[in-house]
Amino acid sequence: MRKIETEMCQAIQSNLDWKSGNTQVITIEGVSFVYLHGNQIATIDDDSMTIYDGGRQSTTTKSRLNALCSEFCIDGECVYQKNFQWYVDKFVGMAGQSKVFNTYDFTNGFIFA
Repeated sequence: MRKIETEMCQAIQSNLDWKSGNTQVITIEGVSFVYLHGNQIATIDDDSMTIYDGGRQSTTTKSRLNALCSEFCIDGECVYQKNFQWYVDKFVGMAGQSKVFNTYDFTNGFIFA
């Protein structure tokens, strides 16, 4: 994880407003809003995280979203790209000792709960 992404996650965990370079966190009453280049890419509260592409399905956007997934979601949940299309892997349960994930087409407003 990049230093800027580590600091972004620390700000969210601490319920602090924070800005560095092209990334900003604004926290209002315990809900954190994450922006990249002024476009919202995530909303994080105590129970869920909602993700957006901010109008740009860029490598940087995907990196920021995956840093957030790494910190605030179940291990293995992520955003990835295949053949120029974005996808989301979301945990759905256990099969014995193995985690089971469903793959969804990325949509703005996708919720990890």
